[in-house]
Amino acid sequence: MTFEEARNLLDYHYWARDRMWAALEALSPENYTRDLGNSFCSVRDTVVHMYAGEWVWYSRWTGYSPTEFPNPEDFPDLDAIRDPWKSQEQKVRLFVGSLGDAGMARVIEYKTFKGDPTKSSFWQMLQHVVNHATFHRGQVTTMLRQMGMPAPKSQDLITYYRERSVH
Repeated sequence: MTFEEARNLLDYHYWARDRMWAALEALSPENYTRDLGNSFCSVRDTVVHMYAGEWVWYSRWTGYSPTEFPNPEDFPDLDAIRDPWKSQEQKVRLFVGSLGDAGMARVIEYKTFKGDPTKSSFWQMLQHVVNHATFHRGQVTTMLRQMGMPAPKSQDLITYYRERSVH
């Protein structure tokens, strides 16, 4: 993966997140935290998990290996997650921006939640962060539909490329 491809992938990641957020604006506080029986019970828990996953990987990139995710109850509504995630976005963008082409293949050592040492190349970790969020945004879309709410605008990667005219 080139540096430019990594930056485009990251731009897509936040573009899609923001489209999801726009759809979530219509949710009542009750529906935001409503248990819908998914892998993460509610929209809130799924959104916090997406943020937390990004926070975990960024932490690993910068030399810290967390042992647990943040608690979803610390983020009671959509507004409570926006500022931390926007702040996280800036950190991720700065980190990726500092790597350049040579940094894409950088191997980073870290520990899993269980404390097992492992390592991965940066570009694989970045692809995982984006793919992980894409999977969970799909779950959020399904949860919105289960509640009779409108789905977000298309979050497809090709839609991003078409709208941005990225070739």
